[in-house]
Amino acid sequence: MAVVETTQPGATNIEAAGGENTRFIILISLVATIGGFLFGYDSGVINGTVDGLTAAFQSDAAVTGFNVASMLLGCAVGAWFAGTLADRYGRRTMQLWAAVFFIVSAWGSGIATSSAEFVVYRVLGGLAVGAASVMSPAYIAEVAPAHYRGRLATVQQIAIISGLFFSFLSNWWLAGHAGASTQVLWWEYEAWRWMFWAELVPAFLFLGALFFIPESPRYLVARGLKETAGKVLARLYGEQGGARKLAEIDASLATDHHRPRLSDLISKATGKVRPIVWVGIGLATFQQLVGINVVFYYGAVLWQAVGFSENDALLINVLSGALSIGACLVTIVLIDRVGRKPLLWVGSAGMAVTLGIVAWAFSTGTLDAAGKLQLPGQMGLVALVAANAYVVFFNASWGPVMWVMLGEMFPNQIRGSGLAVAGLAQWVANFVITWTFPMLLAGIGLAAAYGLYAAAAVLSVFFVLRFVRETRGRELEQMEG
Repeated sequence: MAVVETTQPGATNIEAAGGENTRFIILISLVATIGGFLFGYDSGVINGTVDGLTAAFQSDAAVTGFNVASMLLGCAVGAWFAGTLADRYGRRTMQLWAAVFFIVSAWGSGIATSSAEFVVYRVLGGLAVGAASVMSPAYIAEVAPAHYRGRLATVQQIAIISGLFFSFLSNWWLAGHAGASTQVLWWEYEAWRWMFWAELVPAFLFLGALFFIPESPRYLVARGLKETAGKVLARLYGEQGGARKLAEIDASLATDHHRPRLSDLISKATGKVRPIVWVGIGLATFQQLVGINVVFYYGAVLWQAVGFSENDALLINVLSGALSIGACLVTIVLIDRVGRKPLLWVGSAGMAVTLGIVAWAFSTGTLDAAGKLQLPGQMGLVALVAANAYVVFFNASWGPVMWVMLGEMFPNQIRGSGLAVAGLAQWVANFVITWTFPMLLAGIGLAAAYGLYAAAAVLSVFFVLRFVRETRGRELEQMEG
């Protein structure tokens, strides 16, 4: 990954001097993004297992929706506690616990024999996903220089989408090899169970790799471990650059040098929640209200509902995953050049238009005797193209940029707590959208459901223009709350 040679607005002398150990910074950031890969895989693997879960556990629409969405309850709890616990025990420590939970969840989800047992293991996985969702971007933001921090943090989204992509690819291959997701594959176990077990390989890789990366230097300074922080910073920025950065971090905490705590989110001047916290909650919530995880979690169900076979529906998921990775690569090129805010509002506008087209295409359909939606003429193709264009807009904007901003927008003193609150909001919204989709599908239909997501995309345009502040090129020590 090339490093920009010119100094961005707000860049420090450390960056201008080029003293940072770029290769080492990129390496440890990539280790952190394995958590993002598992985040994506654990989120996407459910897509191909819905038929298997329904058949194995004899569940109706509401129970199936809860089985799919149950992980998100764990995600909300994991994000909430990971942020605050990371302020006490460290960013790397919480990622280690997340890796262990990923392993337990992947194995348990595959051996589950009832909905209740399955939900327990999925909630454990959710705790890991929630922790990884806030800790990986926070860790990257806290070790990377400002002038390419956005690009490194965007790699986290590529990791998430890569996890989704490989879960879709694995689901498609395993189901195809068995004949269907509900058919026995190896050792008398159905293909849908192997879809979960495939996650064990990257989960063990993540656990092992975490032992070779340092703790976040900003966490170490906040805990009063300046000598250890100095050694880490020297590895990141060189001896002189590390010393200067240590002084900057220490100065940013000097006026209020108690250990970070949740109550720091309340402004001492006004006695109210800091405005930056509300902006974080808004970013996190709108990312889900536009309905992206309906595509990621229910893609196979969605495309089968409009006439595609299970195999074709799973293959469409692979296509969506590949397009998502391509969109994130575009963001890597643009995020530190044009900034975060323009990407967000352009993405919102694009999603509003494409979601509107999807809703219109679905509104032209009629139900056949079996209750499946039949689209006239080329409307199935229109819906498919518009839905994938929507996926591209999302992954070129809100997908990566929301996580980048949450990792960098909060001042040092409240970063862990701010991430905890925003992460909780993100996963609660995710749960609501995911749980309600099967009921919306049965109640008001696909067209109306996608109309609601399109309306949320329109509202997000105004939210970004009115409330979001640009963070491009600013050091973390310059962030204000």
